[in-house]
Amino acid sequence: MTITVLTLLKRREGMSKADFIAYYETRHRLIGEKVLSGWATRYVRKHLHARDGIEDPGAFDVVLEIDFPDQATCDACFAAMADPATMAEIIADEHNLFDRASMRTFSVQACHSQLPPL
Repeated sequence: MTITVLTLLKRREGMSKADFIAYYETRHRLIGEKVLSGWATRYVRKHLHARDGIEDPGAFDVVLEIDFPDQATCDACFAAMADPATMAEIIADEHNLFDRASMRTFSVQACHSQLPPL
Protein backbone atom coordinates (compact mmCIF):
# COMPACT_ATOMS: atom_id res chain seq x y z
CA MET A 1 0.00 0.00 0.00
CA THR A 2 1.41 3.37 -1.02
CA ILE A 3 2.21 5.77 1.81
CA THR A 4 2.01 9.49 0.96
CA VAL A 5 3.66 12.19 3.03
CA LEU A 6 2.45 15.72 2.38
CA THR A 7 4.31 18.83 3.54
CA LEU A 8 3.06 22.41 3.37
CA LEU A 9 5.85 24.96 2.93
CA LYS A 10 6.00 28.74 2.99
CA ARG A 11 8.76 30.82 1.44
CA ARG A 12 11.02 32.84 3.70
CA GLU A 13 10.15 36.48 4.29
CA GLY A 14 11.40 38.87 1.64
CA MET A 15 11.61 36.24 -1.12
CA SER A 16 9.42 36.68 -4.20
CA LYS A 17 7.30 33.77 -5.40
CA ALA A 18 9.23 33.67 -8.70
CA ASP A 19 12.58 33.53 -6.89
CA PHE A 20 11.20 30.88 -4.52
CA ILE A 21 10.09 28.62 -7.36
CA ALA A 22 13.32 29.14 -9.30
CA TYR A 23 15.51 28.31 -6.28
CA TYR A 24 13.41 25.31 -5.28
CA GLU A 25 13.35 23.81 -8.77
CA THR A 26 17.01 24.43 -9.63
CA ARG A 27 18.70 23.82 -6.25
CA HIS A 28 16.67 22.50 -3.32
CA ARG A 29 14.91 19.90 -5.49
CA LEU A 30 18.27 18.26 -6.14
CA ILE A 31 18.83 17.67 -2.43
CA GLY A 32 15.38 16.10 -2.21
CA GLU A 33 16.10 13.83 -5.16
CA LYS A 34 19.41 12.79 -3.62
CA VAL A 35 18.02 11.89 -0.18
CA LEU A 36 14.82 10.29 -1.50
CA SER A 37 16.44 8.15 -4.21
CA GLY A 38 16.15 4.48 -3.41
CA TRP A 39 13.30 5.10 -0.97
CA ALA A 40 10.52 7.16 -2.56
CA THR A 41 8.55 6.33 -5.69
CA ARG A 42 7.29 9.88 -6.32
CA TYR A 43 8.52 13.38 -5.36
CA VAL A 44 6.22 16.18 -6.54
CA ARG A 45 6.23 19.90 -5.77
CA LYS A 46 2.90 21.66 -6.36
CA HIS A 47 3.48 25.41 -6.31
CA LEU A 48 0.36 27.26 -5.21
CA HIS A 49 -1.04 30.32 -6.97
CA ALA A 50 -4.12 32.08 -5.58
CA ARG A 51 -7.08 31.66 -7.95
CA ASP A 52 -8.48 35.03 -6.87
CA GLY A 53 -5.12 36.78 -7.38
CA ILE A 54 -4.94 37.84 -3.72
CA GLU A 55 -1.62 36.89 -2.17
CA ASP A 56 -1.99 36.08 1.52
CA PRO A 57 1.36 36.51 3.32
CA GLY A 58 0.37 33.74 5.75
CA ALA A 59 -0.53 31.23 3.04
CA PHE A 60 1.58 28.27 2.03
CA ASP A 61 3.49 28.47 -1.25
CA VAL A 62 4.02 24.83 -2.14
CA VAL A 63 2.61 21.41 -1.37
CA LEU A 64 5.25 18.71 -1.33
CA GLU A 65 4.06 15.15 -1.98
CA ILE A 66 6.29 12.13 -1.47
CA ASP A 67 5.11 8.55 -2.05
CA PHE A 68 6.69 5.45 -0.54
CA PRO A 69 5.84 1.85 -1.43
CA ASP A 70 5.04 1.01 2.21
CA GLN A 71 5.31 2.28 5.78
CA ALA A 72 8.56 0.42 6.49
CA THR A 73 10.29 2.14 3.55
CA CYS A 74 8.91 5.52 4.62
CA ASP A 75 10.18 5.00 8.17
CA ALA A 76 13.59 3.83 6.92
CA CYS A 77 13.90 6.90 4.66
CA PHE A 78 13.13 9.33 7.48
CA ALA A 79 15.58 7.48 9.74
CA ALA A 80 18.28 7.79 7.05
CA MET A 81 17.51 11.51 6.61
CA ALA A 82 18.03 11.97 10.36
CA ASP A 83 21.75 11.27 9.85
CA PRO A 84 23.46 14.43 11.21
CA ALA A 85 25.35 15.20 7.98
CA THR A 86 22.26 14.72 5.81
CA MET A 87 20.06 16.75 8.15
CA ALA A 88 22.66 19.55 8.28
CA GLU A 89 22.69 19.75 4.47
CA ILE A 90 18.89 19.85 4.28
CA ILE A 91 18.47 22.45 7.02
CA ALA A 92 21.25 24.70 5.72
CA ASP A 93 19.53 24.94 2.35
CA GLU A 94 16.06 25.28 3.88
CA HIS A 95 17.20 28.51 5.54
CA ASN A 96 17.77 29.95 2.02
CA LEU A 97 14.21 29.11 1.00
CA PHE A 98 11.61 28.42 3.68
CA ASP A 99 9.96 29.92 6.72
CA ARG A 100 10.95 26.83 8.71
CA ALA A 101 8.71 27.67 11.68
CA SER A 102 5.60 27.32 9.49
CA MET A 103 6.46 23.89 7.99
CA ARG A 104 3.73 21.27 8.49
CA THR A 105 4.01 17.57 7.54
CA PHE A 106 1.19 15.04 7.34
CA SER A 107 0.51 11.43 6.47
CA VAL A 108 -2.26 11.27 3.88
CA GLN A 109 -5.34 9.10 3.92
CA ALA A 110 -6.84 9.37 0.43
CA CYS A 111 -10.54 8.82 -0.29
CA HIS A 112 -11.59 8.80 -3.94
CA SER A 113 -14.93 9.55 -5.58
CA GLN A 114 -16.08 7.81 -8.75
CA LEU A 115 -17.17 10.49 -11.20
CA PRO A 116 -19.00 9.85 -14.43
CA PRO A 117 -16.97 10.04 -17.65
CA LEU A 118 -16.83 13.42 -19.38
